[in-house]
Amino acid sequence: MNLRHLTYFVAVAEERHFGRAADRLHMAQPPLSQAIRQLEAELGVELLHRTTRRVDLTEAGRAYLARSRAILADVDEAAHEARRVAAGAVGHLAIGCVGSATYSLLPALSRHLATELPGVDFAFRGEMLAPDQVEALRTGGIDIALLRPPVDDPALTVTPLRRDRLVVALPADHPLARRGQIRAADLGRSELIVHSADRRSVMYGVVLGLLRDAGLDPHVRHEVGETSTLVTLVAGGLGVAVVPEPVTALALAGVTYRPLVRPAATVELAVAHRTDRTEPHLRRTVDVIRRMLRP
Repeated sequence: MNLRHLTYFVAVAEERHFGRAADRLHMAQPPLSQAIRQLEAELGVELLHRTTRRVDLTEAGRAYLARSRAILADVDEAAHEARRVAAGAVGHLAIGCVGSATYSLLPALSRHLATELPGVDFAFRGEMLAPDQVEALRTGGIDIALLRPPVDDPALTVTPLRRDRLVVALPADHPLARRGQIRAADLGRSELIVHSADRRSVMYGVVLGLLRDAGLDPHVRHEVGETSTLVTLVAGGLGVAVVPEPVTALALAGVTYRPLVRPAATVELAVAHRTDRTEPHLRRTVDVIRRMLRP
């Protein structure tokens, strides 16, 4: 017995006529009659009452028809599901996002992915520093990371997406807030709020390197792990911060953002995943992210 026998039986049972069933199946009637006889012989039951004018189902035939239809429907659904998986249209993925892009990027990205890949179930983790994202990629805690390079891990594929300008986050009543733009040298007397050095934040090195290149000896007052905490401390008047421009989407009362000039600096945003991860839905998701975020 195989699926062909079930298909033949369902056609005869629904048409109640071997000739019409043969036409429906695009085959000759004798092989069809022979196949149904083989099926009944294998089952050891009579499925059909045959007359010269029509075919009727036995009680066993009615029961077998219901199960045959269900089996064929399941086979069709399995094939459909396999095609969807192969096309990257279904699956589950966790995406980690660096803190500075969480507020500006994740809302638009989640909507975009839901439109492009409605069959993929996405989970998002925001406010992740790059080292934490790299570790989560290694262990399977997340599948895709939106992070700030550099990333020194040969097991990961890292694709640059764009560069974000740096801006200065200031308390609204800070004297520098009255300026239209701020030079790095203007921050010489300011107390800084930065991302944590202990957690190997990329932004910690970028900001302190930028100010030292401007001839300053940076005075760090607070180190924090989350961008939202950093901006909250700025709003509380506890210092100033240099952040990527997407952080301006976190518009807290009491915080003013000004462009950083002389030098005008940028930081890179990239998408990363484990190189050995080749699932179709992961590849499609990375492609959607690249198309959405690349200039």
